Amino acid sequence: MCGFTVFVSSRAQAGHPDQDTIATFARALEAMHHRGPDDTRVEYADGMAFGFKRLAIVDRSESAQPLHYPASGPQQGRWTVVFNGEIYNYRQLRNDLMRAGATFTTSGDTEVLAAAFHHWGAAALPRLRGMFAFAAYDHATGTLHAARDPFGIKPLYLLETTDGIFLASERKALNGAGSLDTDALAHYLTFQYVPEPMTLDRQVRRLPPGHRLTWTPGGGLRQERYFRPSLRPLHVHPEVAVQAIQDALRDSVRAHLQADVPVGAFLSSGVDSSAVVALAREVHPDLHVFTAGFAHEGYSEIDIATDTANQLGVRITPTVVTEDDVIRELPRIIHLLDDPSGDPSLIPLYFLARTASRYVTVALSGEGSDELFGGYTIYREPASLAGINRLPDGMKRGLRTLSHVMPEGMRGRSFLERGTTPIEERYYGNARIFSPEEKAQLMRFTAEPHTSITQLLYAETADVDDVASMQYVDLHTWLPGDILHKADRMSMAHSLELRVPFLDKAVYAAAAGLPTALKLPPHSQTTKHALREAMRGIVPESVRSRRKLGFPTPTRIWLKGTIGDWVGGLLADSQAGYLLDLTYAQRLLADHRAGLADNSRKVWTVAMFCLWHAMAVEHTINPHPASAGEMVRSAAG
Repeated sequence: MCGFTVFVSSRAQAGHPDQDTIATFARALEAMHHRGPDDTRVEYADGMAFGFKRLAIVDRSESAQPLHYPASGPQQGRWTVVFNGEIYNYRQLRNDLMRAGATFTTSGDTEVLAAAFHHWGAAALPRLRGMFAFAAYDHATGTLHAARDPFGIKPLYLLETTDGIFLASERKALNGAGSLDTDALAHYLTFQYVPEPMTLDRQVRRLPPGHRLTWTPGGGLRQERYFRPSLRPLHVHPEVAVQAIQDALRDSVRAHLQADVPVGAFLSSGVDSSAVVALAREVHPDLHVFTAGFAHEGYSEIDIATDTANQLGVRITPTVVTEDDVIRELPRIIHLLDDPSGDPSLIPLYFLARTASRYVTVALSGEGSDELFGGYTIYREPASLAGINRLPDGMKRGLRTLSHVMPEGMRGRSFLERGTTPIEERYYGNARIFSPEEKAQLMRFTAEPHTSITQLLYAETADVDDVASMQYVDLHTWLPGDILHKADRMSMAHSLELRVPFLDKAVYAAAAGLPTALKLPPHSQTTKHALREAMRGIVPESVRSRRKLGFPTPTRIWLKGTIGDWVGGLLADSQAGYLLDLTYAQRLLADHRAGLADNSRKVWTVAMFCLWHAMAVEHTINPHPASAGEMVRSAAG
């Protein structure tokens, strides 16, 4: 796990950069020091710059980057490569490449990646098993190649200007135009995150998951998708499907345990992380696991996770997060994200990763299971609405009109409204913060509708059932934009490599053809049924049947206490009023604090944008304050 920056000039043979350019590039790389504190290397050539921050995991004494390949022979140094991630099948690929004539001077996966691209070109990408973002410059053709892993586990940002192209592992390393993308902000207010490939900087974009790019000074930028995960329910025997899941996940966990450094795991109360821990323990009986919670009743999984750890016979270290912790660290958390996030679950993840990094360098986690195996309760909605969906269109239109005249909060209103709304309009992701009508009150600008993000995805799933369509939407929006983004940033904040065994191509293949009835059995409230069956006898029975919690965060309680005071001061002092009606946001906060409504998600989403704006645009809040008290004072004025 590492971080890199790359610049290739649009002017061929531009010469060695001047000292100002070198200093700027060095500062950009240093902004990502947390991604790789073990080694820093920068190389400059005619019209190019490559910078790398290394967190050494495999082949720690070798595999320095930027790496040049081949190391000898007539094409010596044809490729310059920088690579962030892990290739878990690199030993097998190494053997295949040696049979194709490749030579190696290191025993790590970076050189295998370089050799694969040298010998196989873009055809190497489907053969890679792992998480990755990399850039490879071909000196023979003057072409820059880059790619990102199939699910978007590792980030890759790009900025193309008249001077050339810049790539980086984090947006803070790129100096964009600074023009705020209001469409991206509008989507943030809907989804609670900025959906890929957008960022809040209009000029900086992200390479989407499963994509590769090529760039030449004369030919410009080209992007191409090489992998698109899809879920096509098939007719499979339940026992065969369950065994395939168990075999694939066990093999994936074993592969993800490869490292030359200490490896641990995150453990919550649910079946996902428990499955990873139980299977990892088969390989490492002395596995160290970590969990987090809050000192509020109903908002801590520590007791349950501790009981699970005890039953599995692994050592557990818990972390209790306090309100002072949150106020003190929140600016840094949002700064690390590059763009704001309204997802409060990233807070316990940040502190969980901080604790884990004191003991291990690599941690396994359960991200991706819910999207692949049908783990979100909202996926049961199509079944609950099936009756009303079967009604004639005319009757549904009448019921929809009726729902609009029913008082807000009246029993049955929401059911009628949801049941008579097409799924393309009703479901746009796991988090739905402000409705279009509420956004019209909040925003001081016009923007494209939220459906612009999901409409193509629904077009691509017209031939599958509603549950598969919802999973598909989440696989391409929520998973990379929220789940994996926060996982990467909160772990790398503490130089911790987070690995996600569920997002392995073999596990994906075992999940892709599952019929809906094996994910969400009819006449049951169970989710992820096939996965739970696959874990029978592997995880404790109490865990196998437990509903998902996922490090719940007491935001609604916080906003009624000291953190609510801080948020009130932040909204009052914010200079983002030219974009948002912050008086409206303050009313939402006041109603929440008075107990008139639960506006916690809406208020938190606006507050996190205002915090980001104060740091990135106004420069009135320091992302590294000396104390919690200083943070409260600066926000409250």
